[in-house]
Amino acid sequence: MSITRSIRTPIMHRAVEANGFVFVGGTIADDTSVSMGEQTRNILGKIAGYLKEAGTDTSRVVSASIFVTDLSRKREMDTAWTEFFGDDLPTRATVGVADLGGGALIEVVVTALKG
Repeated sequence: MSITRSIRTPIMHRAVEANGFVFVGGTIADDTSVSMGEQTRNILGKIAGYLKEAGTDTSRVVSASIFVTDLSRKREMDTAWTEFFGDDLPTRATVGVADLGGGALIEVVVTALKG
């Protein structure tokens, strides 16, 4: 089994391909001063770019883990999420956390099929 790493940062690779899957590490918004919905839209756009670079796309996302600092604002995230994925909704888990650092309200991790 080969492993391909792409989009290196100082502490990790944004995407790792292994055994027919692409794993995208935790992604936060570029601008954390905006709403939960806007942060979600920014994150999903970034993830779409990472997946494209890895040779796949968001229609192949099979699973997501979402970390949010304020579950009372989850509806904003859900609206942006369903707008983005349409009928290709992956499975997901949403977890409330105390802090994500840097003012981030949401962090998203996804797994997609390659191709």
